[in-house]
Amino acid sequence: MPREDKKRVAQRALVDRVLNGEGRASPELRAHAFSNTDLPPALDVLVDKVATRPGQVTDADFAAAKASGFSEDQIFELVVAAAVGQSARLYEAGLAALAAAAGSGEADDAT
Repeated sequence: MPREDKKRVAQRALVDRVLNGEGRASPELRAHAFSNTDLPPALDVLVDKVATRPGQVTDADFAAAKASGFSEDQIFELVVAAAVGQSARLYEAGLAALAAAAGSGEADDAT
């Protein structure tokens, strides 16, 4: 297996584990955090900051999520899902840019 394929397999395994592995947060809620869409208001701000402005995450963001009834374990899992989701989007965009630059037009060629 080429080195790049191993990276792609590892990335896909990570995403699968985050979305479908055992956890305290439901797979549906983790999927919403991963895609940064359709979250309850108490999580929306925290997840959006994790995905788009991580340097702006505050203790108050975590406190608001916890005050809304989410456990620390659930919040941790959702923060990880948000970070991995953003990372996956950036990874896919990078692969697409490499493929376009190489003239193939297919992202899988650039893995």
